[in-house]
Amino acid sequence: MQYIEVAGVRVSKIGLGCWQFGSREWGYGQAYARDEAIRITNKALDVGINLIDTAEIYGFGQSERIVGRAIAGRRNDAFVATKIWPLMPLAPVVVDRGRRSARRLKIDTIDLYQVHQANPVVPDAATMQGMRQLQRSGVIRHVGVSNYSLDRWQRAQDALGSPVISNQIEYSLAERGPDRDLVPFAATNDRLIIAYSPLAQGFLAAKYDVGNQPGGVRLANPLFLEVNLRRGHDLLSTLRSLAQAHDATPAQVALAWVIRRRNVVAIPGASSVDQVVRNAEAAELDLTDDEDAELTAASDQFTPQRGLAAAPAWLRMRLTTAADRP
Repeated sequence: MQYIEVAGVRVSKIGLGCWQFGSREWGYGQAYARDEAIRITNKALDVGINLIDTAEIYGFGQSERIVGRAIAGRRNDAFVATKIWPLMPLAPVVVDRGRRSARRLKIDTIDLYQVHQANPVVPDAATMQGMRQLQRSGVIRHVGVSNYSLDRWQRAQDALGSPVISNQIEYSLAERGPDRDLVPFAATNDRLIIAYSPLAQGFLAAKYDVGNQPGGVRLANPLFLEVNLRRGHDLLSTLRSLAQAHDATPAQVALAWVIRRRNVVAIPGASSVDQVVRNAEAAELDLTDDEDAELTAASDQFTPQRGLAAAPAWLRMRLTTAADRP
């Protein structure tokens, strides 16, 4: 495993995302939550993954409880990150919810406590006041944000009065928006980008196509619509070709591209112990500059349809008809 040191923390370049732990929308079932998730987390620690990311909203607290059980007796091996769902995140609420997360995780101190989304009404000054109180009382070590614009990230840091060390954002070969400002900012300011959905919920694993579309939570992801599977053909073909050249999988190549960016780590999920091992191995996959450029160029050419344009024809017709009604 490779590690990165940013803003006073040392984390593995590949982490473990735990949204699926205890969350019904993934459809993994109770046996997964009870047994396999524990094995996955322990195997992640065994292979050197120390960044374990969860949130209070995942499974409505179940993910945090599962992580807490999994790291029992191995606290020093894990850098535990969790997130507050920002429903009226005033200072007293932040303090209370941070303490609740720590109790569910069964740890004294949360390594990284993140604001899950920017609240459109409550200013960051109120939220960061609660974060300062949690830091002073030792409940949390570091403060981060998630899904923040660059301007809002900087304002949150000003409100905290000390580093907001990370921004957890969607970032992958299929979602390049952060390249505009967030990734360059982190690279030049000793800050960390935590890339969630680095495989675009499995789109970049290159195992789905027009004749093999996924089910479950992925049904809500427009990337898996027929139009986008067709548009992604060249990008997925490039991933398959480079995977063959490296005796790797397309998913490993996609992860290697993400973490090749300076001050960027990735937190893919895992449905099995084998998958978490394969994810970890991506940290050792050494892409050349030419291969990196080839992937970037293929990504630049991928323009998926989103929003109403990506909806099935029957749904677009219904929505358009409804909009035309008096």
